[in-house]
Parts: sequence; C-alpha cells; structure tokens
Amino acid sequence: MEIFEIPPEDRRDFMELLLLADESEAMISRYIGRGRMFVLTVWGEAAAECLVTDEGGGVLEIQSIAVAPEHRRHGYGRALIEFLAEEFAGEYAALTAGTGESPFTTPFYTACGFVYSHRVENFFIENYPRPIVEGGVTLRDKVYYRRELCCARE
Repeated sequence: MEIFEIPPEDRRDFMELLLLADESEAMISRYIGRGRMFVLTVWGEAAAECLVTDEGGGVLEIQSIAVAPEHRRHGYGRALIEFLAEEFAGEYAALTAGTGESPFTTPFYTACGFVYSHRVENFFIENYPRPIVEGGVTLRDKVYYRRELCCARE
C-alpha cells in the first residue's frame, strides 16, 4: 500500500473514484482544482482517493474520500484519514468532513475519531438535481464532523 499526491492536471484521471464520493461532476468541479488530492494504491492499482482543501482558520476539509468497491473493508479509508492527520499535524488545527446522514458515512467518521460539529440544512436538496439515497436514507442536510489534529511535528 502506498499513498501518492496527485497533481491538479491528473486529477480527472480518477473521476471514477471521485464519483463514488460525490455523484455530481458539477459539484466535483467546485473543488477538484483546489486543495490537494491523494490516492492510495494497492499493488499499483488505485484503491482509494481523498481530496482536501484549506478552509482557513486552521481547518483542512475533506471534500472527497472514496474507496473502490472491491477494496472496501480493508482499512484503506481509515489509512487515508490517518495519513492526513499525520501529514498535516502542526500545520492545521483540525480536519473536518461534511457528509450526508448515511448509515455508511456517520459510523466511519466517528470510528476515525471525528465528532459532530454542525449541519447545513437542506444542502443536498438545494445543491443536487435529484434526491440522493444512501443505505435507504434520503440525504437532506450536510452534517459536519471534526477531528482535532495533534501538535506540531517533532
């Protein structure tokens, strides 16, 4: 397993993975060119991706994180989170993630040390052309989770 940073000009090569996290290419276009993107590979194959942006005030936000279906349940999503926490410790105070109230994402973030922060009401209704259903739940509000990052690196 290796994690590589992807330069802006190559990010669209990973659109299949990006679309697993956000089904709207229009929404992806809002953040794909800013921030930093990382891809986790297994035996040379892209298994997971994560794109983060600097939101100011010492906050690094996960805009996209996804694991290919055939690579799920192997800890690759958690590995990306831990990579980010280590990579950006001392540079940022917190890592945040905004997501829908899905039975898949909420337990993932809490298991990775995130706690509830706040919500943006009706985000998915107002920003997507059709309803998004995950795990039998129609997404409405965008729920933010936050993980404090450790002190400066040694």
